[in-house]
Amino acid sequence: MPTSTYAITMLFAGIGIPILAALNAALGGRIGSPVAASVVLFAIAFLSAAAVYATGMFKPSASLLSQPKHFFLAGLLIAFYVLSITFIAPKFGVGNAVFFVLLGQLISAAMIDHFGLFGAQINPLSITKSGGIFLMVAGVYLTQQA
Repeated sequence: MPTSTYAITMLFAGIGIPILAALNAALGGRIGSPVAASVVLFAIAFLSAAAVYATGMFKPSASLLSQPKHFFLAGLLIAFYVLSITFIAPKFGVGNAVFFVLLGQLISAAMIDHFGLFGAQINPLSITKSGGIFLMVAGVYLTQQA
């Protein structure tokens, strides 16, 4: 697949995160339970992922049970994200909540790449890259100012 396809796919995934936050926060508010809204979100996500898996396009190449147990932390992390954004966004604002999510993503991604954590390709943090991250943070911060 061309790199541009990856970039466009991730752009749409990024566009979806604030939409997910706003929709699930609104659902949680309407039904009076951010946790119930998150359960519905995960049920729909599970069914969607299961449907894609059922197409046979993506087959596992190794036994699931033989994988390092820390890889399964990803499920807890997405649950934490969805539960926290669903609860906090209505009180803090979707933009503010996503700003701090983006800040956390930038910091975490830079560390994962720098140290090659979890089998990621090593891409050292340089002064230039640090400056770029700072500019991204400043830009996102400015978008949240009145």
